[in-house]
Amino acid sequence: MKVFSRKAEPDAEAFLANLRREGTPRRVHNIEFWIDGEIQDAVCRRFDPAVDISEDDPYFAEKRQVAIRRFLGYDYVFVRQQLPMPVSSISSADTADLAREGGREFQDEHSGPVMSWEDFEKYPWPDPTTISDRSLAWYEDNLPDDMCIIGHAPGHFAEYLSALMGYETLCFALYDNRDLVSAIADKLLETYREVTKRLLGFDCVKAVLASDDMGFKTGTLISPDDLREFVLPGHKALAETAHEAGRLYLLHSCGNLREIMPDLLDDVKIDAKHSFEDTIELVTDAKAEYGDRIALLGGIDLDFLCRSDEQAIRKRVRDTLDICMPGGGYCLGTGNSVANYVPLDNYLIMLDEGRRYG
Repeated sequence: MKVFSRKAEPDAEAFLANLRREGTPRRVHNIEFWIDGEIQDAVCRRFDPAVDISEDDPYFAEKRQVAIRRFLGYDYVFVRQQLPMPVSSISSADTADLAREGGREFQDEHSGPVMSWEDFEKYPWPDPTTISDRSLAWYEDNLPDDMCIIGHAPGHFAEYLSALMGYETLCFALYDNRDLVSAIADKLLETYREVTKRLLGFDCVKAVLASDDMGFKTGTLISPDDLREFVLPGHKALAETAHEAGRLYLLHSCGNLREIMPDLLDDVKIDAKHSFEDTIELVTDAKAEYGDRIALLGGIDLDFLCRSDEQAIRKRVRDTLDICMPGGGYCLGTGNSVANYVPLDNYLIMLDEGRRYG
């Protein structure tokens, strides 16, 4: 694929109105939880949207991000502030065509840095007040008026309970050391709430997106009751923080969450859900079931996107939009993220068919 068939100008106000389900939008809006750096680099090599930006510019990364997002047709820039929280990981070679330098890292499920109370006391818990707001401050003053920021509210409660303890240790601790699990959850909330408040202090941040994988193909990674005790209260607190500031709380979570969807809708009060996998739940089915209560994000299955030809991708996008667009509350995107193993042309075809729609 050489170039998009139609131009798409950002429109942050229409994008946000769509997320709030304020009626069928005039055009398709796009969203992704994450676009791998290798994909962004490939876009720049082929189309060079940042050609006029000097690499010596102290804000080259921020300006490049705006240029890439505008070229691809997004109404926002996603800002992620990394917390220094070391965990145990395992590395392996990256076999993607756009391979990641240094390989891929996976969580060590057997052990982690906080497996006991002694570990808890020694762990270098991050101070969220030391995180740099340099990029956000630049966006606050320089982001084009037709774009907004989606800030990354960490929200990794389930993920970091597992990463810090090791999944196996966490499972044992849920039986014989629940006080330690509770202490870690409380410490995570203390940290994440401060990061979220700092994000919301910038007017350009119009929504926050929390990421927390809580399930697998057929169920939740720990019991729904344990999620209700140790994980969902954290998300509820962050959602309340966002809502009190007049912002949206979007949730990315992989896995089968059917047993806790009522909690996410009625108690946590998420504004949108991201991550859909065909073997778990079609986004079109979710539209029929609870699309009148929250926005639905993405849903073009990642495996399908990797393996399908242009005709199939275009048909899948059209069929999805036919069902999910009416009434608003749908943004086009992958079921998970634009990983570096997604064929670049297939990703661009998905976006292009969204531009053609209607």
